Amino acid sequence: MGAGAMKSQPQGGRRQRRRSRAAPMAEINVTPFVDVMLVLLIIFMVAAPLLTVGVPVELPKTAAGALPADHEEPLTVTITASGAIEIQTTPTEAGSLVPKLRAIAAERSSDRVFLRADGAVPYAQVMQVMGALNAGGFSNIGLVTDIGGPTLDGSAASGG
Repeated sequence: MGAGAMKSQPQGGRRQRRRSRAAPMAEINVTPFVDVMLVLLIIFMVAAPLLTVGVPVELPKTAAGALPADHEEPLTVTITASGAIEIQTTPTEAGSLVPKLRAIAAERSSDRVFLRADGAVPYAQVMQVMGALNAGGFSNIGLVTDIGGPTLDGSAASGG
């Protein structure tokens, strides 16, 4: 007879069972991701109000609605209760207001200027600044007020 290789079977006719390893999990655990996103959401919700540019000014209240928002940060001129003029938060002399604004506006795509004036500032001073802005070539001027003032038509004011 011929010599050949025979496969040996385990004794007793039993097959040995291999311990199978756990199959790799094909699912993504999103719980840590959700936790991190919620923490970031809370951080941004708390930090967002702190990022607004602001000089403490008591704005007059009107019934006018809000202007449409631009993609750029608005260029803001503020007249404080003491009569000081500020561009954004930088104090500025009245004589150098228009040249500084022209230099800033040359680097911006929007020509809109927002004028904020404290309610205690005389109307004449607000109009002088507005006239200087207009004479300097800034014709797109928005007056900033708070909402919730009188509507002057006898109806109740809507909003804050």
